[in-house]
Amino acid sequence: MIRHMKEIQGENQTEVTEFILLGLSDNPDLQVVLFGLFLFIYTATMVGNLGMIVIIKIDPCLHTPMYFFLSSLSFVDASYSSSVTPKMLVNLMSENKTISFNGCAAQFYFFGSFLGTECFLLAMMAYDRYAAIWNPLLYPVLMSGRICSLLVTTSFLAGFGNAAIHTGITFRLSFCGSSKINHFYCDSPPLLKLSCSDTHINGIVTMAFSSFNVISCVVIVLVSYLCILIAILRMPSLEGRQKAFSTCASHLMAVTIFFGTILFMYLRPTSSYSMEQDKIVSVFYTVVIPMLNPLIYSLKNKDVKGALQKILQKQIL
Repeated sequence: MIRHMKEIQGENQTEVTEFILLGLSDNPDLQVVLFGLFLFIYTATMVGNLGMIVIIKIDPCLHTPMYFFLSSLSFVDASYSSSVTPKMLVNLMSENKTISFNGCAAQFYFFGSFLGTECFLLAMMAYDRYAAIWNPLLYPVLMSGRICSLLVTTSFLAGFGNAAIHTGITFRLSFCGSSKINHFYCDSPPLLKLSCSDTHINGIVTMAFSSFNVISCVVIVLVSYLCILIAILRMPSLEGRQKAFSTCASHLMAVTIFFGTILFMYLRPTSSYSMEQDKIVSVFYTVVIPMLNPLIYSLKNKDVKGALQKILQKQIL
């Protein structure tokens, strides 16, 4: 552990310049098992999400607003998984589990940026499904290429801007005590526990921004799907209702899984955090969910499966 000394108001104070990520377990045998499991999941995540982007790019039939949003979601999933998982894999097989102060800040920022972007993207995708089902005749106007690009750009700006605020107020704190982060990546709750500064403002800002962002996205999703449900029930054709339900089912499943874990993780009082419990939940939304999204959308989507079959047939022939 590397530290440097500096003089503050006549007293020597040790300031942390590196953190130690304690990870999920200190059992060497379990670490080997976890390494194999997470390497498999990360490989599947990258193949699934990058493959989804390539399929959507290649097949002209998938050049629609829904798949434009889906390709953006795949990019975000691959990115926020990559901000955490590679470092975790290295630490599982290495005795040196340190991460520099700047490296920790960068991981914190990029993970928060892509996580926030995914929140907004899922809300935009819910609105897209609402526009497609509630008023199909106006759909090409409501979701033109320009509007879709604007919505995706806004999601990224909101996600990265929100993360910049959280990163700024977290890493302005002094870390002059223990440098051991009881987690497998740099997350807000374990970092705040290490700070020797007053973290009261951080708790308020984190709760305020997280509450506003998550709740606003959840409200957009709920209102959109309530309108979708009303529109579907009004459809005279049973086949039409089944097709509409099928189109929305995969997105609703992804939304439920994602927002369920986020609400559990971040919208609780700091006093109620249990680090061991939260590490397990964090594995789910940092490692598992990015792998599940392409599976959910591809397995339940006839268009994606059809496009994949056409690509494979061309390669074979």
